[in-house]
Amino acid sequence: MSVASLGFGFVTEHMPKPYALVTVLIALAQLNQTVGDINGNSQRIVDSIERAADAGAQLLCTPELGITGYPPEDLLLKRSFVAANRAALDRVAKAAAQVCTIVGFVDADDDALYNAAAICHGGTVVAIYRKQLLPNYGVFDEKRYFEPGRRDLLIDTPAGVIGVCVCEDLWSPTGPVVSQ
Repeated sequence: MSVASLGFGFVTEHMPKPYALVTVLIALAQLNQTVGDINGNSQRIVDSIERAADAGAQLLCTPELGITGYPPEDLLLKRSFVAANRAALDRVAKAAAQVCTIVGFVDADDDALYNAAAICHGGTVVAIYRKQLLPNYGVFDEKRYFEPGRRDLLIDTPAGVIGVCVCEDLWSPTGPVVSQ
């Protein structure tokens, strides 16, 4: 399990601590993203960050794969598309100077792609969560393109600890929500 401490770097262990009752204003960016329109999608997220800041929100949640649009499918086979998605994430992170923003994007390592959520704060990406439970039924074909994540993620904030999950991860009675 990873714990990201906003504004205080990373910690490797999490010890419960008492929290005062605090109100956290969470903004939800319900956006009409377009599959493949990385520039347009990322600009809509930046605009949402500005609106969330104007409204006094401390946390903004954006759509699953909000940078690429959902589902990007065979666009993921193009390395340039995946690289452009990461560059756009870095631009979005810079806009998240004051509002902690959870941004859906495609994460990559040498061997695999991941449906992921970046936690952006202070103008940078401070942590990444990789979706663990990939749907592969009906119109969903995520196992064809993505590998499952293997680690839970908690964000330690002044208001308390927040668990991060992506879509299907929330629905399983034995999934990440339980272990977080």
